[in-house]
Amino acid sequence: MTKFFDRATHQQAPASRGSEPSAFDPGPTTALARTLRGTSTRPFSGIPHPSNPCHEAYPPTSATMIQLKTMLNCIDNSGAAIVECVQVLRMKRHAKIGDKIVVVVQKQRSLGTGELTGAAAASQKVRRGDIRHAVVVRTKKKYQRPDGSVVRFDDNACVLINKSGELLGTRLTGVVGSELRKMQWSKILSLAPAVV
Repeated sequence: MTKFFDRATHQQAPASRGSEPSAFDPGPTTALARTLRGTSTRPFSGIPHPSNPCHEAYPPTSATMIQLKTMLNCIDNSGAAIVECVQVLRMKRHAKIGDKIVVVVQKQRSLGTGELTGAAAASQKVRRGDIRHAVVVRTKKKYQRPDGSVVRFDDNACVLINKSGELLGTRLTGVVGSELRKMQWSKILSLAPAVV
């Protein structure tokens, strides 16, 4: 009887010690439990969970610069007014100033009812629905230059080019970014009224 009581006491003692974690050595099970108690199992949607106020909300990263379905203003006299980006060339996900993109002409520049004859009609090099290549010259997304200055334009704009890289228009309206100089677009810089 004495042996049975001692054996039971000996077996119950470790269980009682294990149920109460020590202040000096919490053990892996207790540390894991504390970690799981402070973690939410809900899918993160950018909003902090009420049960975990220490969790910071990081909104999903938004697309930058020019991407698919972006609408741009055409600032040359090729005949296009508004174009839509359908592809960014050179295996890039987004396009910035100086990059080539493929666009579809969504709106043609109107010259009036009686002006589409003679030289005016000949100046309309593109029509609505045409697929052309273009160069991005302005972006609405602000970006920081190497010198520390931050630049942001009022709209997204581009100029149309052919497959050889030559401009379709002979005149540009509006300012362009100085990043075109690094991308060897000196022709665009020479025709632009201002470079920022």
